[in-house]
Amino acid sequence: MKKRRKFTSEFKSKVALEALREQHPIHEIAKRYQIHPTQVTEWKKALLGNASSVFESASSKHEEAFKQKLKEDRLYKQIGQLQVEVDFLKDSCDKLGITIPEDELR
Repeated sequence: MKKRRKFTSEFKSKVALEALREQHPIHEIAKRYQIHPTQVTEWKKALLGNASSVFESASSKHEEAFKQKLKEDRLYKQIGQLQVEVDFLKDSCDKLGITIPEDELR
């Protein structure tokens, strides 16, 4: 069985940039770096697809992370509130002598 090779991001970007320049055919680039031509094409597509992220400002990345954190905090708060409500209802049912099957509490 052939061991799978791993490539660094620097290597991938170097190959993808060379493919983007279009000075040599994909199959020549692949042969030079001893990789499959399909891999060169995939790395080139990935580079083009993610090129805009290079120019995103650090503040916009922090803003997205902050928004995500706020969303998570809101959801955790909601989970906590719902758990308090479930516990209250369980206690109330116990006090009233009402039994509820466990599978209905999920």
